[in-house]
Amino acid sequence: MRVLASLIEKESTTPEYYPLSLNALMLACNQKTNRDPVVAYDEDTVSDALDSLRAKRLARPSSAHSRVAKYEHSILEVFNLGRRELALLCTLMLRGPQTGGELHGRSERMHSFSDLAEVEACLETLMRWEPHALATRLPRQPGMKEPRYMHLLSGNAEPLAPRVTERSVPLEEQIEALRQEVRELREEFARFRGQFDS
Repeated sequence: MRVLASLIEKESTTPEYYPLSLNALMLACNQKTNRDPVVAYDEDTVSDALDSLRAKRLARPSSAHSRVAKYEHSILEVFNLGRRELALLCTLMLRGPQTGGELHGRSERMHSFSDLAEVEACLETLMRWEPHALATRLPRQPGMKEPRYMHLLSGNAEPLAPRVTERSVPLEEQIEALRQEVRELREEFARFRGQFDS
């Protein structure tokens, strides 16, 4: 998904460098901005992913003449997507589950949506896609006002648990340790000051 999404993104955001060489595609997959999670793929991993995408007719070598082999996506030949839907699907593939508002802002470089209602209408199109839905609305998470959406191009995978819950226990332990340290420092300071009071 990262390799396919990187091809889609770069076609739209840097058309002067598209199609992409294997090295450029690896760098696009591994960039640290607009990616979640951040990865460190090597050329073999990207090459294997391209082979898999070619077998699914989602990517292919470019027919443009060049000294270096270059690659392009062919997703529009498999799914008859509009540019709006493609921008949302790409953003979901690059950054995982997101709210409509996040998608509105993060897909801006690929397609400028007029408002949140347009984003939600496009998401509805992806969720009603035939013969299989390309996106889904996730159950609302505790503490979140808006539902999140995720793509279904890799199947009905369960979304990762929100990171805040993964960190909550260690964070509570850290806070308690800091409180204990502050108590000890206050006691030590009181003893130190007491030496001068007598």
